This record gives sequence, C-alpha cells and structure tokens, in this order.
Amino acid sequence: MEPSEIRNAEHRTVSRAMGILEAVVANEPQGLRLGDLAEQVKAPKSSIHGLAKGLVATGYLREHQGRYYEGPGIALLAPGRMRLPANAHRILERLSLEADETAILAARVGESVINVDVVESSQVIRATPVLNQRRPLWPTSYGKIFLAFMDEAKSDAYVRRNFPDPERQEAVMAELAEIRKTGIAFNRAESMPGLLGLSGPIIGEDGVTFAIGVVGPSERMRGRDAELMPIVAAAAADISIPLTA
Repeated sequence: MEPSEIRNAEHRTVSRAMGILEAVVANEPQGLRLGDLAEQVKAPKSSIHGLAKGLVATGYLREHQGRYYEGPGIALLAPGRMRLPANAHRILERLSLEADETAILAARVGESVINVDVVESSQVIRATPVLNQRRPLWPTSYGKIFLAFMDEAKSDAYVRRNFPDPERQEAVMAELAEIRKTGIAFNRAESMPGLLGLSGPIIGEDGVTFAIGVVGPSERMRGRDAELMPIVAAAAADISIPLTA
C-alpha cells in the first residue's frame, strides 16, 4: 500500500469514529442502532461495528439492548455534560455531612474510573479528589465496585491481565466476591498512603451505573466500618430508586 493510501485509510477511520460519536450525541437520549449508525456515517456495518465496539470499550459509548448511547467518557471531552441523577448532589451533601468526610460520585470509563461529582468535607485536613480524570479501576473502592458487578467474563479477564500471579489473582477474586456479598468496597490506603475510602453501587437500567462513597484520612476513617457501611449503602439505594423506577 502506498503512503498516500495509508494516510487516506487512517483519515477515514478517524472520520468514521468521530462521525459515530457525533451521531450518538445528536440522537440522545433515544440512542442509535448499528444500522442507523452505518447509515448516518455512510459506511458498511462491518466497518462501523468494530469502531463502535472500540468506543464502548474505552467508555465513550455504552451499548444497551442493541442501541448505542453516550458513555461516561464523553464527560472527559465536555466536563459537565454527563447526565447525573437529579437527586445525586443532594444525597452526596447528606452523605458528606453524616460521615463528616468527603463524598464522591464516580463512573466507569472503559477500564478506568472518573469522579463526576464531589462534596468535600468541612474538615481542615480532608480528601480533595479531582473531577473528570481517569484512574485505574483497581485499587479504587469505586473501581472495585464496577469490577465486582460487571459481566463475570470481563471481570475475570481484567483480573488475569492485571494480576498474572495466581495467588494474587485468587486474593483479588475473593475480594470481589466479598464485595458482591456485602455491596461495599474498600480502598485501605492502596491508592494513596494515608487515605481510606469505601463505596457502594448505584443500580440503573444498565446495571451498576455509578458508585458512591466517602474518603478521608485513615486516622479518622479507621475503625468506622460498622458506622460508615450502612450510611454509604443507604445513599446508594436512595439514588438507585429513581434510576430503576
């Protein structure tokens, strides 16, 4: 293939990927089927299918019942665009007040997690999370929630890929099983020394759509599991109700 042909193919791929994104954004909230995408982008279904799957894998689109919708990754391109549950910020404020620590709402973007809303604690020394910045799923408590409740084959593949040691794989899978049982995930200073966090799943039409929790200095958070777990679980349930109604 001549260099000019390679460049043209690369440009066509970029144009089609951006065309898919633009079409989906323009057709929210009803979404688009693969055939609709192919028609709008004016490309064969076979070409569009792989690109759409890639955009789902990286979090820029999400697929539900054969339709493609905006994914949480869109928030990285246009902060503030993500549609959050109407009562989420109010419940974050309540959670922060009850726990006396910083409360966070997070979303999964491919194999990353991003903070989409934060209510900081009034404490002088507190956690100050950054919004709309990719972080790895493991070992964040929010990422552990998404891993625990995602499709089992995808979760297992992530664990095998990121933890090649068999003993470590077994430990991670055991922790994910415990999270599915309790509905609460912990990050005990695994991401950042001196910070401890816990979170719970928010259930929507597509399964676990967000995670909510609290984070704070280990000195204040340590030993409060029995107090904080029901508070976080209640906050998650309160946001889940309108999403599943």
